[in-house]
Amino acid sequence: MSIKKSYLIELDHETKNTKRILDRIPDEKLDWRPHEKSMSLGELAAHVVELHNWVSKAIPKEVFDFKVDYQPLKVSSVAELKRVLSDGVEANKVAIESLSDEDWFKDWVLKSGDYEISRLPRAGAIRFIINNHIVHHRGQLTVYLRLLDIAVPGLYGPSADEKWPF
Repeated sequence: MSIKKSYLIELDHETKNTKRILDRIPDEKLDWRPHEKSMSLGELAAHVVELHNWVSKAIPKEVFDFKVDYQPLKVSSVAELKRVLSDGVEANKVAIESLSDEDWFKDWVLKSGDYEISRLPRAGAIRFIINNHIVHHRGQLTVYLRLLDIAVPGLYGPSADEKWPF
């Protein structure tokens, strides 16, 4: 299996899991936050969605600079979040397909102005900076759902709210 194919499989799986979470979020709870220091439910969900789209917006670049390339996603509804996620899927697939096998092992840099945050091969960046980051924040979203007494979907196996038939 090629590296591209493995990332396309992962992209598909993680996008479906994010959609399952978004399907549970009610618009009227987007401003809710569990603590004053926490992101609101809407901000956190928007961050997860924008991270998905970093595949096409950040990974093809040699350097992704927060001060130049990043604008936080702001939305006002769950429908908007779903649209942004769905619209980004094709661009993400094209970005993955467009990189040569050799490109996956070239350095990719994440920085903020003159400060270098991380330097690693693209293959590591897509996993560490994007996919692991998505999983981390999506896990936070499941805690938000639980605190709001909203059924949590099983993402990698059954949840306490969704029994699977095995």
